Amino acid sequence: MDNHATTRTDPRVVEAMLPYFTEHYGNAASRSHAFGWKAEEAVELARAEVADLIGAQPKEIVFTSGATESDNLAIRGAAAAYREQGNHIITTAIEHPAVLDPCKRLQVEGWQITILPVDVHGLVSPGQIEQAITPATILVSVMAANHEIGTLQPLAEIGKICKARKVLFQTDAAQAAGKIPLDVEAMGVDLLTLSAHKMYGPKGVGALYVRRRGPHVRLQPLFDGGGQERGMRSGTMAVPNIVGLGRACRLCRENMAEEARHCLALRERLRLGLIAKLDECYVNGDPEQRLPGNLNMSFAHVHGEALLTNLRGIAVSSGSACTSASIEPSHVLKALGMSDDLAHGTLRFGLGRFNTEAEVDYVIEEVVRAVGHLRALTPQSGSRIRENAG
Repeated sequence: MDNHATTRTDPRVVEAMLPYFTEHYGNAASRSHAFGWKAEEAVELARAEVADLIGAQPKEIVFTSGATESDNLAIRGAAAAYREQGNHIITTAIEHPAVLDPCKRLQVEGWQITILPVDVHGLVSPGQIEQAITPATILVSVMAANHEIGTLQPLAEIGKICKARKVLFQTDAAQAAGKIPLDVEAMGVDLLTLSAHKMYGPKGVGALYVRRRGPHVRLQPLFDGGGQERGMRSGTMAVPNIVGLGRACRLCRENMAEEARHCLALRERLRLGLIAKLDECYVNGDPEQRLPGNLNMSFAHVHGEALLTNLRGIAVSSGSACTSASIEPSHVLKALGMSDDLAHGTLRFGLGRFNTEAEVDYVIEEVVRAVGHLRALTPQSGSRIRENAG
């Protein structure tokens, strides 16, 4: 139930990858023999499959090690390439650390960073973006779907504003790609990041879409070397992983509508089952504009970490970020205006391709049992919850 953290690699993806470990093991940059040609052919097929998923052209796809590298290349690469045009970047308070941390690093280096607040559902309004743009703004970075609460942002409206103001628009689509329709042309996106392991592909590979026309986006590479990927991402290409990413994108594109219905049905079964048996539990994120498989719920009078340890055989995430020194509430939940106590009692469920109704029913029973047990230990809530859960 933690498919937002990672997904099982689809057996069909593994099957496509296997020959490129042992049989077709050439270096895709080797142009003098058939081993290299075969590897290059596989890479270019995967490039086309990634492009098809997001409405891009194959030459606009740059392969990376994952969404974190893609976000860093997009943000830091654009900052370095466009430094003479301005020193201002706009983003939101609920972005993934792979976006927020590069922005914070740039801030230390003298950049002006505007971090916009969101409403109680985690939405940023296009009007906020428009008001925040200045003559010094070179980039706006707004995620497609939030990794904790599943809220979908109005990308097309933001893209239209950025296009009119001649500002680059980047979106972290790690959670959205393969789950909801994305079209970089229709949405006005100039840079888009995605990751294979969030959509039933292998870990260690991702991609960055870089627009080539209207405008032609320039990026300074994060590191130098052999000049692969048109100089934007040097290094020997991980052909098996790239093949896996391509096949994962193809499967998601072909089955997206059916999988969305499947995940939504499971999510609603889980949500309604929990609400029917527990009081003082709340759904976080936009009630309508959200990922079909996302359910983020807060349970009053319990602590998420304690709840996790009381759930038997279930993988979910809590609403807290554990560090070696302390447990802090999620920055996403805090941005919604949530109290620390309620944020600490939050679970994120990520339903996916391989989940079943039977698993959902088991999770409902386990969460109700665990919440009831923990609330019974709290004097002000115990008797009421025990009765309700029973």
